[in-house]
Amino acid sequence: MDDQPLQRPRGRGIYLLPNLFTTGGLFGGFFAIIAASQGRFEAACVAIFIAAILDGLDGRVARLTNTQSEFGVQYDSLADLISFGMAPALVMYHWALVSLKLDGSTPGKIGWLAAFLYAACAALRLARFNSQVGKVDKRWFIGLASPAAAGLMASFVWTFHGLDWSGDEMRYAALAITIVSGLLMVSGLRYNSFKGGRGPKSDKVPFFALLIAVAVIIALVIEPAKTLLAACVLYALSGPALWFRRRRLSHEDEAEPSP
Repeated sequence: MDDQPLQRPRGRGIYLLPNLFTTGGLFGGFFAIIAASQGRFEAACVAIFIAAILDGLDGRVARLTNTQSEFGVQYDSLADLISFGMAPALVMYHWALVSLKLDGSTPGKIGWLAAFLYAACAALRLARFNSQVGKVDKRWFIGLASPAAAGLMASFVWTFHGLDWSGDEMRYAALAITIVSGLLMVSGLRYNSFKGGRGPKSDKVPFFALLIAVAVIIALVIEPAKTLLAACVLYALSGPALWFRRRRLSHEDEAEPSP
């Protein structure tokens, strides 16, 4: 019997790599909360988007290095709750929702309750996602993903703050954005996850998609806040649009006479 060469066990230190990205995202969310409390809203919004980028990288790094772990999944979920739940809610609250108290005691309470609603919806969205891992089609998210909802909130604040619109002036629009973003997260609407379909050609995209990507990069360099707001709004609307499209097609199929 030939001796088989023993394989060296993978060093445990490599598991730090994806968790470092997760920690960086957690730091971004924490920094956004601190910056918003100090009135540094642009820095807070940028930090949320940096957290979203790091959140997209940690899972990919874990898969590339074969270092997935249950600890990493749970840690990532807790970090997401801070970065995409608490941070956007508090940024929006400090920028605009706190101004609702100018209209009276009851609107003032509605302001912080709306921020809480968003944070609670983010927690529910993450809990539902974790409980359904491996049970749903990976091509779709059920409900608006929390990083996308956070991007919608942050880009809204970043854009209008950069246009010198005060939170006092935008408080009712901010209230609507906060409530709608939260409810979309816990909705049953399907959103494209951009993870591709099934089959050998699932990773291929049309040529014009590359041109669109180049155009988006150029727009991000010129007007990052407005470009991100437009992208987040279009993505948020894609869920209801797909729902209406499926409803219309189902009604058309039912209306067709049987042969």
